[in-house]
Amino acid sequence: MELFRNIRILSLEQATVLPFLTYRLAMDGCRVIRLEHPVYGDPNRLVGEPFLQGEDRMNSYFMAINAGKEAVTLNLAEPRGKEILCRLIADLNVDIFATNQLSRNYGKLGIDYETLRGVKKDIIWVGITGFGPDSNEVAYDPILQARGGLMELTGEAGGTPQVAGIPLPDMGTSEHTYGRIMKALFVRAMTGRGSRIDASMLESTTSWLTVPITMTCTFGKQISRRGNTHEFFAPVSVFPTSDGYVYISVGNDKQFQALAALPPFGALAREEYQKNAGRIADVKNLNRAIADVTRTMTTRDVVETMNKIGVAASKIKNIAEVAEDPLVKSRLLGAKDEKTGFDLTLAPAPASTPFLEANHMRLSFPPRFGEHNEKILGRELGMSQQDIADLKADGII
Repeated sequence: MELFRNIRILSLEQATVLPFLTYRLAMDGCRVIRLEHPVYGDPNRLVGEPFLQGEDRMNSYFMAINAGKEAVTLNLAEPRGKEILCRLIADLNVDIFATNQLSRNYGKLGIDYETLRGVKKDIIWVGITGFGPDSNEVAYDPILQARGGLMELTGEAGGTPQVAGIPLPDMGTSEHTYGRIMKALFVRAMTGRGSRIDASMLESTTSWLTVPITMTCTFGKQISRRGNTHEFFAPVSVFPTSDGYVYISVGNDKQFQALAALPPFGALAREEYQKNAGRIADVKNLNRAIADVTRTMTTRDVVETMNKIGVAASKIKNIAEVAEDPLVKSRLLGAKDEKTGFDLTLAPAPASTPFLEANHMRLSFPPRFGEHNEKILGRELGMSQQDIADLKADGII
């Protein structure tokens, strides 16, 4: 825990992909300072409902991935803004600078790797873009889902392409970059050298297409949407019950034989269904026969029946039910606003950390717009109240 407490991150961030990455680092106990333009700020601050009437730029959507951070406003288009950035990096001994600006803005804002390496030789510099540093195409998560093949694989067979229910390119790129940062920290610890990390959302997204690309490019298979079924295993799908839906996933022939041996499912004990290939060839009739049985049973009875014979099954839960799952509820994170007492519930960490455990799964409340200007610029950089007032009046902060 103490190791990560000494890591300082300065992040010119907005939207989701970089804020989720720095949120992950905050869960480790790193100090994360997010930089925002003093006028425009992070557009995600304005998405959703305000958590308190009269609170500007603290809307619900922003709350989800920005706990555990501090916030400073800074206009990097102005020379004094660039000077303050360099002071922040030097005086705060910043370990990691990160941005998800378009690469054409690096030089204009003074945030390019060469400039910041000149300020701190061993800095770890992170730039996240949609399509790599040589491209300046604007990229949002659904665009990456479209271009990166995820929409082609999501939806009903023969139906229209669909976006996934969560921003997988955003969050996947964050996770991949998190790993690269850990490697860069290790390299620096061993050699004293900093690193430049250029992360491409398209590269991250297409790296998940392991089976689809190999099957398409090597074996000539056409891989597309299949709804709730699976290309290579059956039965794997959503089935109706008397009070909802259940997902059943049979992973091999032995599991299917156990299913077919149950009296209610006796109609499945057919010669052509003994092997997976035969089941896939007749998957519509197979699934129809299973649904005829499951719709006469409660969801709980179906899940318990499957569990007894070693077949994976689950109720299709809504988000409120997921949050009440005992294995999830005990790992939910929280953040309390010291100003109002408002208590925020947050999703679990991908894996718990010593920092979270020591802090009883609590993080500091998501920072208000420019909330830490006086603390960081005044107390830590030594600027006077008049200096800060002048910077604000001139649109620098």
